[in-house]
Amino acid sequence: MNAAKNMEHISLKHDNGADLQFRGRLFSECSWYDEDSGIFTRQKLYVTDNNEQVYYIVRKNGEAHSRHAYRLTVQGDSCLIFNGSTEINLGFDALMLAVRGICGMEDGATPTLSQVESMLKAVNS
Repeated sequence: MNAAKNMEHISLKHDNGADLQFRGRLFSECSWYDEDSGIFTRQKLYVTDNNEQVYYIVRKNGEAHSRHAYRLTVQGDSCLIFNGSTEINLGFDALMLAVRGICGMEDGATPTLSQVESMLKAVNS
């Protein structure tokens, strides 16, 4: 099966008003419900036709919800993060250091998707 044939036009709604659009396919997804906070979270990971990764995070708590999308492009030793309206370029080592610092992780630890999401939210602020 040719992966390029599975690509489609995707438009993700984003709370910043700039929907993130790309050609790609869903790579993986997960969801969970936190009984303590009452928040349902859904995360999706897409791969684009340019081999970039797009993370989409939707949270719902009753009528309230939030939607955030981030496209990550690795270029050599740097990572370009784009949320549909704003772009930031970080060295890959700085990105991992920021993720570990925000998450309170030890040096050399590998962050999870939710930990990376927290870092991306901090970058987007």
